[in-house]
Amino acid sequence: MTAITPRLPLRRLRADHNPFARLGRAVSGRYAARRRLPRTPSFVVLCATVAVLNIVGLVMILSASSVAALADYRRWRSLAPYTLVMSLVLLLVVLLPHVGKLVDGSRRWLVVGPIQVQPSEIAKIALLLCAAEVLTRRGNRLTDPRAWRPVLVLLAILGGLVVKERDLTSAIVLAVITFALLIVAGVRVKHLFGLAGIGAAIAGILALGAGYRRARMFSFLHPGHDVGNTGYQLWRSLIAIGSGGFNGVGLGAGRAKWFFLPNAHTDFIFAIIGEELGFIGCALVLGLFAGLGLVGFRIARNAPDRFGMLLATGVTAWVVGQAAINLGAVIGVLPVSGVPLPFLSVGGSSLVLTMFGVGVLANVARSPRSRPKVS
Repeated sequence: MTAITPRLPLRRLRADHNPFARLGRAVSGRYAARRRLPRTPSFVVLCATVAVLNIVGLVMILSASSVAALADYRRWRSLAPYTLVMSLVLLLVVLLPHVGKLVDGSRRWLVVGPIQVQPSEIAKIALLLCAAEVLTRRGNRLTDPRAWRPVLVLLAILGGLVVKERDLTSAIVLAVITFALLIVAGVRVKHLFGLAGIGAAIAGILALGAGYRRARMFSFLHPGHDVGNTGYQLWRSLIAIGSGGFNGVGLGAGRAKWFFLPNAHTDFIFAIIGEELGFIGCALVLGLFAGLGLVGFRIARNAPDRFGMLLATGVTAWVVGQAAINLGAVIGVLPVSGVPLPFLSVGGSSLVLTMFGVGVLANVARSPRSRPKVS
């Protein structure tokens, strides 16, 4: 007598053959006990109280520091040399053995008790201020390459030290800031094209010159060929984003953050946004960064003086350029990078200094435009 095989619903069959569904069941089963912990009234009241205290603290800090925050951005022009010296010292100190913190072969962090500082973030501020000061002071001579050559020297020194930390992506961000400043400062187009070609050649040599960078380059081109090694991070990022669909699986319901995707809360936070909030959340984030870029360049165009214009341009290029590099790496159109997504990734010194840059941008926006004197 022939055995009758029970017919399963089509939805059940699809779920059984779906690798994403199998992965989700395995991960959710492993951590189901944690998620079933009851949310007692005391737990809810405690979390709500702390959240309200944090919000009140942020509001009151904003109120208490508003007078200092309104200090004119032009004061930073005189402080540019000091920020450069501080940046150089920190970039040299972090390279010392047993001083800089070594993580995954990169020596990028200085640790002082519970505080971690990334000197490459301070280098962005130093380069921005010093380059803006030089290009402002020599604004009427920029047709001569000797007038803006010191800016390239600064980029070479700071960028070289950052590359020595095995942080090529941050060096590229420094180059993006410099190139944007040279464009708006009025450097000739033929010189800009020459600089772009030289910069691309140097970046290519550095990317292919080291074994670990070369592996990232080839894994970026073919992420599915070595999903267990060089393509591991990118492949799992793409799985997380693809699992979100249009609406996402729901805020907090993502599975990739359960140790499936490494660095989910730092460099790959956008993959979690894609999984939990779907295409809608991704489009919102992209729209916000695009809006910040448009507003930033508008502020630069309406700045009251040349130094303010260069500062606004540099900050905007810094934030939007770094966001583009991070997003490109997460979705697989650029090699995997080590830079966080501004404002969204976890990162102490990165967040603080990015907020500092945006504060300077806001100060330029609030400064009144200089009006010609009426005779």
